[in-house]
Amino acid sequence: MNKIIEKEFFSPKVACFVIEAPRIARSRKPGHFVILRVDEKGERIPLTITDADEKAGTITLVVQKMGVSSEKLCALEPGDEILDVVGPLGRATDIHKVGTILACGGGVGVAPLLPIVQGFKKAGNRVISILAARSKDLIILEEEIRKWSDEVIIMTDDGSYGRKGLVTAGAEEVILREKVDECVAIGPAVMMKFTSLLTKKYNIPTQASLNAMMVDGTGMCGACRVSVGGQTKFTCVDGPEFDAHQIDFNELMLRLGGYTELEKEAYQHYFESSIK
Repeated sequence: MNKIIEKEFFSPKVACFVIEAPRIARSRKPGHFVILRVDEKGERIPLTITDADEKAGTITLVVQKMGVSSEKLCALEPGDEILDVVGPLGRATDIHKVGTILACGGGVGVAPLLPIVQGFKKAGNRVISILAARSKDLIILEEEIRKWSDEVIIMTDDGSYGRKGLVTAGAEEVILREKVDECVAIGPAVMMKFTSLLTKKYNIPTQASLNAMMVDGTGMCGACRVSVGGQTKFTCVDGPEFDAHQIDFNELMLRLGGYTELEKEAYQHYFESSIK
């Protein structure tokens, strides 16, 4: 059991949790994730570790309400316990000194981007971060990202904050004005796809952290398989980060939408049961 120490809502559908997990806090690295279950009947939810405090023995997780399990998790309060948290899982980000890093985060993708930005900055790189969302209220962790970035560009679809436009508009502006050595993109699959197409055009190496569906997190079930460079890879053990220019994003998006109707039915059943 892992106790919730702190909880904060970034927006009505996005919550941030600080939970007890001392062994994970000691060993986690940028790019690692955990898989948790809220209760015995809950599904396994993969969440990237946003931050960790080794001395306090805690890790920070950001959760977006997407379905029944995430709704149950976001309903918990400080003092409540999560049934189990397994991790750290996945391969850590390859942090190294390369020059200028362009870090692109869309929506809640900024949460897993934060430790990567921290890592590259600590390694001595110039870091330019682009945070993108549909509107101002969906921009998260801006202050934390600014702390570890040389420059931060905000892009919103509706122009309610920063500049109006997509993440690719801000990214191309940076690429045209200065040399970018590497790019990291984390967010919705479609956002990562078009960021990858842009950086491929300018021959900039790019890593994308995938949000494929997972079950066991050990590579045994195959649920999180993705095609990378024409080969089948498992996001949980081979990733979650891959060469973005080699990812079949169209296949990824089809697989992510495979259970949409069932998820809607489950959420409707949960909602109706909760109001009785």
